Amino acid sequence: MKTISYKGILADEEIRTINLKTNKGLVGYKISKFQLFAPAPGNSTQESVVKIYSIPQTSTDALVNFSDNTLLASAYYKDNSSDANPTSFVVVFDNEVINQDIYLTCNDPGGGVNESMNYYIELEQIKLSDLEATMATLKDIRAIES
Repeated sequence: MKTISYKGILADEEIRTINLKTNKGLVGYKISKFQLFAPAPGNSTQESVVKIYSIPQTSTDALVNFSDNTLLASAYYKDNSSDANPTSFVVVFDNEVINQDIYLTCNDPGGGVNESMNYYIELEQIKLSDLEATMATLKDIRAIES
């Protein structure tokens, strides 16, 4: 199976679209890796929540609700320039196959410096049958309507 990766930097309160959809939707993706890395590690205090959704987002927040079926992944990163407070990093992602675009959000829960955050995502590419592609697309449509 082929793995594709995406990397970049998100500003605080930014929403970014990663284009994955194809005309027929016969290519599916599953998140296999999701990592965050501070732009200036160890030089400042930083706290960020980065989330990946299956539907477009209109705003960002630091609340993580695992009951939200459109939330595909969430990562929390906290770094402190003090050695007394080590870096903490927690990532949780779903084992769901998607065939539409994904949407990343970044938010500083402390409301502090509003720093940006680097991200790295690996997606496992999966060939979908016509039925699987239809099911994945319908699931996204239902999520958008609800």
